[in-house]
Amino acid sequence: MTSAIGVDLGGTKTAAALVSDDGTIEARLTAPTPSAVGPEAVLDTVATLVRGLWRGDVAGVGIGTAGVVDATRGSIISATDTFAGWVGTDLVAGLRARLPEHGAFPVEVRNDVDAHALGEFWLGAGRGRDSMLMVAVGTGVGGAVIVDSRLRTGAHHVAGEIGHMPVPGAEGLRCACGRPGHLEAVAAGPAIERAYERLAGERASGREIVALAEAGDPPALTVVRASATALARAICGLATVLDPGCVVVGGGVALAGDVWWGPLLETCRAELIDALAHLDILPAALGQDAAVLGAARTIFDTREAAHE
Repeated sequence: MTSAIGVDLGGTKTAAALVSDDGTIEARLTAPTPSAVGPEAVLDTVATLVRGLWRGDVAGVGIGTAGVVDATRGSIISATDTFAGWVGTDLVAGLRARLPEHGAFPVEVRNDVDAHALGEFWLGAGRGRDSMLMVAVGTGVGGAVIVDSRLRTGAHHVAGEIGHMPVPGAEGLRCACGRPGHLEAVAAGPAIERAYERLAGERASGREIVALAEAGDPPALTVVRASATALARAICGLATVLDPGCVVVGGGVALAGDVWWGPLLETCRAELIDALAHLDILPAALGQDAAVLGAARTIFDTREAAHE
């Protein structure tokens, strides 16, 4: 049996796991991500975790990371300021340089939502399909597209970036990318908090807003429903273009429960065309394991392709 190391490189925490080729997680390690310090410190952290998990049958290291990734080179071509100096970082060369004892081992790098999608497609809510649209809603809004059982990242490495779609309801609201009117500015967790503060005149966390909505608080209900409805309309547009086997929705906001899922599903059912009336719109199934599993899967897939 072959194993790979999957790494989920997040803004606050880096998780790594030793994963067998049947999807069993054999060992895990985590560490805080020094994202504000700079790429060298981040790569040091990743290397320490990989070294702690390495064993003789490891076929390579897959990494899921924030930012727009050039997967052919394993480098970051665009990112927010969450990771200081992240743009231009070559993760492949940087990791190999820190682990010279393992030689030029395979390293695959993907966007974090792409890695999440690969995990859900392999062992989670998308298992058994041949295509899938992944949507992740948390601090931001991201997405990924799998067609004919392959991740599709597009000509400019941004396929599936649903968060930057212009949508009704986001007019005049500033997205994290700096442009107004995008989905992320109305559907992401921080956007829900900002909308509640504008409407209610007081601050509350995302969890508090969901609890208030469940209790029938009008401002909370308004902003939660607006978030879910905007996301649903974006999903409808993409589903109509892509005709996926299913849509899988994950991330922290997707844990909100019926007060959020209800408007999402109602809007999708009302606005999708008849041919898509039975499209499965499913909650993600793997939780925090999805990205490390998907990252590890990139190593197995690359290995299989090389032997074809």
